[in-house]
Amino acid sequence: MRITALVDNSPAAHQVAVDTDGTRRPLDVPPRTGGPGSGVNGGEFLMLALATCYCNDLYREAQRLGIVLDGVRVEASASFPGIGLAATDVRYRAWVNSPAPAADIDRLLAQTDAVAEVHNTLRAGCPVVLQPG
Repeated sequence: MRITALVDNSPAAHQVAVDTDGTRRPLDVPPRTGGPGSGVNGGEFLMLALATCYCNDLYREAQRLGIVLDGVRVEASASFPGIGLAATDVRYRAWVNSPAPAADIDRLLAQTDAVAEVHNTLRAGCPVVLQPG
């Protein structure tokens, strides 16, 4: 699976889209107020990626384990200490609505944490390469 994100910004427009294996979907992201760029910063999107990944993976793993979920809420946060510095204190937490026993939910949360792809990418570290445009 190949995932791509595109931001196309100019004084006339701000367009954002994501693509997975050739299926492109536009996202409604506002332009920055009072200047060029995006109204949502990269750190916010990074935390959204963590929260979204874990949310989706909870549903996937719950189905695999036969656990019924009535709802999921995930919050991710990090500190960004300055320009050019990596995030610190990256954390997330989740709340699950389910009729399943607490022990099953605890197992679901732990197993999902172990397989969440975005989380594992950050944990492992990953080279990021600037290619010529």
